[in-house]
Amino acid sequence: MRTIVLSCLVLYWASDAFGQSPEPPLADTRLPVSTLVREDVFAGWRTHDMERYARGEKNIDLLLEQRPKERAELLAWKGGTKLYRAVLAREAGQTEEFERYYRETLDLFAEAKRLSPKHPAVAAIVGGSYVFFGDQLPENDRAAAWSEGYANYRILWQLQAGGIDRLPTHIRGELLAGLAQSAERTGHKEQRDEFLDKIIELLPDTGYERVARQWKTDPQAAANSNISCKSCHTEGRLAERIAKLKDK
Repeated sequence: MRTIVLSCLVLYWASDAFGQSPEPPLADTRLPVSTLVREDVFAGWRTHDMERYARGEKNIDLLLEQRPKERAELLAWKGGTKLYRAVLAREAGQTEEFERYYRETLDLFAEAKRLSPKHPAVAAIVGGSYVFFGDQLPENDRAAAWSEGYANYRILWQLQAGGIDRLPTHIRGELLAGLAQSAERTGHKEQRDEFLDKIIELLPDTGYERVARQWKTDPQAAANSNISCKSCHTEGRLAERIAKLKDK
């Protein structure tokens, strides 16, 4: 079973996760494309390191040429980078730039979904991007963004629900957190409560459980807080993967 849940995009957001990173060895086909690009992308999203972000964007384009079989996943990543560019443009008051980047986002996500409608990485990237940035979009765009986020997390749930208890704590937490968060924002209150209960059951003594219990006792907290990214994720880091490959 593939367990790609956008490794902390809802993925490792701990502040020390964005230190120095090696130059991604794009030619090494043993490394998945997400491993090669995600740390640079997240460095832009979380610490506004736009130099690394630009490297990530460049590498996505290069990989699109080098790995045509992974086009859907890479287009999803590219859509995610355009979404952040759109958010930055909106924050800067650049309306035309925002609209251009957001149109590109929608087109790239749509093409990725057309190519692989049930691809777990595509669903994770699209769903996670909307969950992370949904509230930073113009009010008129938020409902559609959250709806897409919820739909993509439901795809992940269909693929991974049967083995949820075997997933690593972080991956399990981010999957259930994304489901609860997007269910809340789209008015699926019954489903939100279902996933909060699963968090409490399957993630005891974690930050996820703490926030889930808060949401259960104070419904208003659900509208004003985020349940995702309550643990660190170190598995699968690029430097570690490269080191393991060298040891073989």
